[in-house]
Amino acid sequence: MSRRAFLSHTGKIAAAYPAMLALGMLPEAPAHAFNLTGNGNGKRIVILGAGLAGLASAYELTKLGYQCTILEARTRAGGRCWSVRKGTVHQETDIPAQTAAFDEGLYFNAGPSRIPHHHQLTMHYCRELQVPIQVYNNVNEATYFYSEGKGPLSNKKIRAREIHNDLRGYTSELLAKAIDQQKVDTALTKEDTQKIVEYLRAEGGLDIDKLYKASDRRGYIEDPGAGNKPGKIADPHRLADIISSGLADPDFYNVAEYTYELQMTMFQAVGGMDNIAKAFEKKIGHIIRFGCEVTGILNQAEGVKVSYKDKKGAQELQADLCICTLPLPVLSNIENNFSSDVSRAIDYVPYMMTGKIGMQFKRRFWEEDENIYGGITHTNNELTQIFYPSYDYLSKKGILLGYYNFHEKAKNVGNLTHAQREQLALEKGSLIHPQYPKEFENSFSVSWHKTPYSMGGWAIYNGVHRQTLYKSLLQADKQVYFAGEHTTYLNAWMAGALESARRTVADIHARVTEQRITYPTATGSK
Repeated sequence: MSRRAFLSHTGKIAAAYPAMLALGMLPEAPAHAFNLTGNGNGKRIVILGAGLAGLASAYELTKLGYQCTILEARTRAGGRCWSVRKGTVHQETDIPAQTAAFDEGLYFNAGPSRIPHHHQLTMHYCRELQVPIQVYNNVNEATYFYSEGKGPLSNKKIRAREIHNDLRGYTSELLAKAIDQQKVDTALTKEDTQKIVEYLRAEGGLDIDKLYKASDRRGYIEDPGAGNKPGKIADPHRLADIISSGLADPDFYNVAEYTYELQMTMFQAVGGMDNIAKAFEKKIGHIIRFGCEVTGILNQAEGVKVSYKDKKGAQELQADLCICTLPLPVLSNIENNFSSDVSRAIDYVPYMMTGKIGMQFKRRFWEEDENIYGGITHTNNELTQIFYPSYDYLSKKGILLGYYNFHEKAKNVGNLTHAQREQLALEKGSLIHPQYPKEFENSFSVSWHKTPYSMGGWAIYNGVHRQTLYKSLLQADKQVYFAGEHTTYLNAWMAGALESARRTVADIHARVTEQRITYPTATGSK
């Protein structure tokens, strides 16, 4: 087989990177500015939690000669980096366990699902650990806006492209008129002001009179085709109707192409995001002790003592240093002798209430009937968002993310049973996709704020917390260091966990080797 034919074949399974690496066509992954010197000389490090922060910390420390042990309460690695497949079992705090009944090969990411192209460290580890990735379609103008309410456009599914272009057009028209009437002080010359007006005409799709008119940007009601088929463009929605129907409300503000973390190109791990965690586990899985629930963390005059319980009962582990990656709501219920500042941070940093439901359908009707390939539909109801899968296009079956909600909506939905959550997702989803009842097969729901050993989606900081509580977690409390997305400005992202691990490893190695090591903040690094 020729190299071209081989790469073409491997590309079909989105594994081109490992294939090119094996053929010597690409160099090994760069070290991402993390070339530490010196040796840990067997210093014992106990790491609490086998999420991405714990896994990456152990992976880097073992390279430097440290003796690491990871204590993980779950029976799997990855923490919140978790993909649900057939046979997955999940137990929440107050409702019976559920077991996923998805078809073999189907999955959904219950935790993080997207990798921004500028999250360099996440991309680096995918290269180094040879985790194949594929494009994640986060931006899709073919998806819908759906606003429940009493306005003229309420309770109708409207393509995102229609609302985006109409609002952009009307706003450009209003601003162009205001500039023409000298109602806006641009502080520009007449020639430069005219350039702004011309930009507004192009950006908003304005005609020669600076009026917004519908164009093919917002799609067709009759598609163009062969022969005498020029296509038919609908009239734009009235601005007043868009506003009175709630389609300009905060529920629909999140235009992904404008949000830095959500700008394309985005990626995902082929076969599920937890393949990243599994790749770490292949390297350092022998040092993970599963089923070990931490009950105490005590700094001692020298070293640290960690208490935990496993299937054999109460246990203790002594180490020179400790890296604690446990989410703060979990850590707050563990005995410790931390400083008052650290204890205050642990108790008072809030975490996001959030939930997801994966829904398997016997037919990919969103592709077949509605030409939706990836992307997100936005609503103002309990669903908040519907995600369409960015893998296995044109295949027979698929799993939609039936809701991805936050705050009070996530709390209310999380208080339901699994069957009630499924019924809600079907009822509300059918308002947008009437195919739901006929095509639905089964579901699996997760409320992260009710999930043991997580108790929330991610840390939430305000400006005051960043200057007080947050800073307390950045320094070691004697022999205990803290890592995880809650010790970064990358909350909710895998990059936060990975960057925190690198930073903590650098701090520990500087302490042990008495070097002056500064871990740089990654440029451009949920």
